Amino acid sequence: MDRNQAIGFGLIALLLLAYSFFFSGTEEPVKQAALQETAKVEQLQQTAVVEEDDSLAQARRATALGAFSAAATGEEKTTTLENQNLRVSFSSKGGQVEEVLLKNYETYQGEPLVLFDSESSNTDITFTTSDGKQVKLSDLYFTASEIKDVKGEGNTSGKTLTFRAQLGDGQYIEQAYTLFDENFLLGYKLDFAGLERQVSGNTITFTWSDRLKQLERDIAQNRAKSTINFATVESGYDYLSISETTETEVLEEPVKWVANKQNFFTAGIIAGNQFAGAKMEASVDPADSSVVKTMASQILIPTQDVLTGKGEFMFYFGPNDYKILKHIGHDFDKNLDLGWGIFSYVNKWIIIPAFDFLENYIGNYGLIIILLVLYIKTILFPLTYKSYVSMAKMKVLKPEIDAIKERNDGDMQKTQMETMKLYQEMGVNPVSGCIPMLLQIPILFAMFNFFPNSIELRQEAFLWASDLSTYDVFMRLPFTIPFYGDHVSMFTLLMTASTILYTWSNNQVNTMQGPMKFYSYLMPFIFMFVLNSYPAGLSFYYFMSNIVTFGQQAAIRKFVDEGKIRARLEENKHKLKEKKKTGGPSFTERMQEAMRQASEKEQQKRKAKK
Repeated sequence: MDRNQAIGFGLIALLLLAYSFFFSGTEEPVKQAALQETAKVEQLQQTAVVEEDDSLAQARRATALGAFSAAATGEEKTTTLENQNLRVSFSSKGGQVEEVLLKNYETYQGEPLVLFDSESSNTDITFTTSDGKQVKLSDLYFTASEIKDVKGEGNTSGKTLTFRAQLGDGQYIEQAYTLFDENFLLGYKLDFAGLERQVSGNTITFTWSDRLKQLERDIAQNRAKSTINFATVESGYDYLSISETTETEVLEEPVKWVANKQNFFTAGIIAGNQFAGAKMEASVDPADSSVVKTMASQILIPTQDVLTGKGEFMFYFGPNDYKILKHIGHDFDKNLDLGWGIFSYVNKWIIIPAFDFLENYIGNYGLIIILLVLYIKTILFPLTYKSYVSMAKMKVLKPEIDAIKERNDGDMQKTQMETMKLYQEMGVNPVSGCIPMLLQIPILFAMFNFFPNSIELRQEAFLWASDLSTYDVFMRLPFTIPFYGDHVSMFTLLMTASTILYTWSNNQVNTMQGPMKFYSYLMPFIFMFVLNSYPAGLSFYYFMSNIVTFGQQAAIRKFVDEGKIRARLEENKHKLKEKKKTGGPSFTERMQEAMRQASEKEQQKRKAKK
C-alpha cells in the first residue's frame, strides 16, 4: 500500500465515523416512529372491524327482538349487593345473578366458597312475544339503579337494587333484588309493565343450569348428598333419586320451590305465589372429577303474575343449617336430611337442641360429642338398667333351660313349650330385655343422618381428624381394599374394638349360644367396613357411646345381685301358684295348652304315617 492509498483509506474511515456519530442516533427513532404508526393503523383497522362486527351483531339482535329491540344494545356492567353473609354480583346484561360468595365459609382447599358463578352456573328467563319470537332476558341490557336502603318486617334492614330495560311508551321490564342484613335470602321481583300486548302464552320459563363444583374433600360423599329437591303445592316435599345416571322429573302440577342441594349448601328459588310446573334433570359423569353433578331445571312462571306485579320470588343461597332453614317454611328445611319418620323427629326434638345448647358454651366439637353421648346415655339409662336386669334373670334360669334342652333332645317344639312354661312359672318375660333395646334404635339410627349432614362439624378438627364431617385418615394405604377403601380410619377401628368389648360384656350375662353368638362378634367387623368412609364424628360418637355403655353395665353389675334375683324369681313362682288356686288359667297358660295339643296332634300324625 503506497502513501496515497493510505491517505485515501484514512479519509474514508473518518467520514464513516463522522456519519455514524451524527446520523445513527436519529435513524432508530425514525424507524420506531414508523413502526408505532403502522401498529396504530393496524389497531384502528382491527377496532373498526370489531366495532363493525359488533354493530352488525347488535343490529341483527335488534331485528330479532322486534318490539324489545330498544333494549338490544348497551354496556355490560357488574353491580354488587352484600351483607354479613353474602356478596351477590349482578350483570346488567340480562339483569341476572352472576356470582354468589358465602363470606363465612371456605372450600375444603381453603379457598373462598363461591356457590354460584357465571362459569359453572347460569339463570335466564325466556318468554314468547305476540309475533311468536323467543326472547331471553340475557338478550337485553338493563340499567341499574342506585342501591337503596330498605326496611323489612321486625325492624330488619337491607338494600335493594333495581334493573330496568326501557322499551318506550311507558313499557319496561324491571327486576328488583333485595338483600336483608344477616340473611341468606335474596328477594326477587320480576315485573313486565305495560307489555300485555307484547307477551303471549300462559307461562314464561325460568331456566337454571348448575355444574356443581367440588366443595368437600370426599367427592363420593359430595355426589351422594347432591340432588334436586322440590316441593309441590299439593304433595309437598320430594326429590330426584340419587343415582349414577341421569334422573329426570316432569311436574305438571303447581310447584312451590326448586333447589339444587349439595352436601352442606343449597341454592334454590321459592315462589311467592306458585310456579305452574317444572322439568328437572340431574346427571353425573363418574369419570369427570371436576364436576360433582350437573343440574338443569326449567321452571314455569305464570305470565299473568309478571304482568300484574305479582311475580315475586325468593332465592336462597346458604348452608343446610336447621336453625336457618326451619324459618323459611314450605318444607324448605327438608333440604337438610335428618332422616325419615321418627328419626327426623328424634334429631329435631332431642339431638339438635342439645347440640346447639352445648355449642353455645363449648368451642371444641370433640368435647361436644362426648357431652352429647353422656346426655343421651343418661336419658336411656333406665332402659339400659331394665335390659341388663332382664338378661340377668335369663342367666339365672340358664341351668333349668339347659336341663330342658337335654331332656328333650331333638324335639324343638317340646323344648320351646317347656321353656315357656318355666318362664311363666317364674314370672319372666323373655322379650322384656329386647324392648329397651328397640326403644334405643331411633336414637341409634338418627345419628346416621345427623353427623353426615351437620354443617357445624364441617372443617372442625379433633385429635388426628382434620374434619369431623368426613372420614379421618390415620394412614393411607398403597392399594384399595374392596368395600373398605384406600385409607385407615382410626376412629372406626376404635369403634370396632369398643363394640367387640361391649358384645363380650353382654355375652357374660345373656344366654345366647350357637350361631347367634358368632354373629354378634361378626357384626362389628361388618360395620368396620361400612363406616370406614363415614364421617369421623359419627365413628367417634359410637366409640364413646360403647365406652359409656360398658361403664354403665360395669356399675350396674356391682349393684345387681344374682342371688337376690333368684330369690325374687322363686318368690314370683310361689305367688303364681297361689294365684292359680283362686283364678282360672292365664293367657300364657292357654297358649301353652294350645301348643301342647298341637304337639300331640303332630305326634299322632307321625305315628299314623309309620
